[in-house]
Amino acid sequence: MTSQSTRKRRLADEIAASGEAPAIAAAAALLEMGDRLGVLDVIVPGREFSVPDLAACADLPETGVADYLEAMESAGIITHAPSTAGKFVTAPDFERIQHQAGYVSWVMNANRPFIENAREYLSNPGKASGAYTRDGRQVAVSSQWMGSKAFYPAALETILKARPERIADLGAGTCRLLIEVLQELPDCSGVGLDLDAPSCNAAKLAAEQAGVSDRLTVVERTIQSIASDPSPVEGSDVIHAGFVFHDMMPEEEHVADAVIANCRKALRPGGLMAITDAVPYLRNARERRFSSIVTYYHRQFMKRKLLTEVEWETKLRSAGFNDVKTVELGFPTGRLFVATR
Repeated sequence: MTSQSTRKRRLADEIAASGEAPAIAAAAALLEMGDRLGVLDVIVPGREFSVPDLAACADLPETGVADYLEAMESAGIITHAPSTAGKFVTAPDFERIQHQAGYVSWVMNANRPFIENAREYLSNPGKASGAYTRDGRQVAVSSQWMGSKAFYPAALETILKARPERIADLGAGTCRLLIEVLQELPDCSGVGLDLDAPSCNAAKLAAEQAGVSDRLTVVERTIQSIASDPSPVEGSDVIHAGFVFHDMMPEEEHVADAVIANCRKALRPGGLMAITDAVPYLRNARERRFSSIVTYYHRQFMKRKLLTEVEWETKLRSAGFNDVKTVELGFPTGRLFVATR
């Protein structure tokens, strides 16, 4: 009896030690496969889908798709549709599963070149810097998954509260945030600006599927270009920038300052600039581990400078914004800085 009790306690300890890590890791792998296969545009909440649907969408053999959906159903990521034979729907907690998987996807795969070439970066940083390129779409997709419940909600709430007629998003990626805004505000139009061509193409497709393509303009160009040509953001009520300004620092910090200044001038009176970004090496229990890898990736491998909360507030006031406030986000290391013209 004692031996059996000991085994049960040991099993309970092992289960507690693992926590949700095994489930999150498995979900991340399955969802990343789905993204690479091109079927996640069909596997969305609120829509029934079948093996033929996915096969036709991604030009894949039905036998392979059936095997993939069997794994997804076994994992509890999708489930059989209750009233339609041969159809599936996403699990009730699909968005939470995808959100958690985003952390694994971003840390391990979006930044894979840094992990695989860590020795070279540490031994010969001058040679390694710029030699290895991350997959821009992988970065955008994993960031979207992470942000769905951790930094998009705060930005979305801030934007919707302002009731803009025109909004611009710098570094918009696949334009998920803009699309949600346009769906909520039928009289609003938007501009999404991003350098990555695949992300821009994905944004256009997503806008068409959401029925807002007539109100969303996707512009493929750099954030830095706003320093010399702010026309895409002219007349905006809200300008949002998500995790893009640190890409200009430290070498182009003067350009970042010019972009912020031009954004302020481009805003209508009373307009808002909302900047979502990471702050470095936080020590509180909730944020310290994720903050450490975010800061280390940016400093060691990307050679980027992350600004502190105080530095951000100072920068925005120096650009002429009157009121600046900082909002802590659910995303560890993330902050939303809201500045009023």
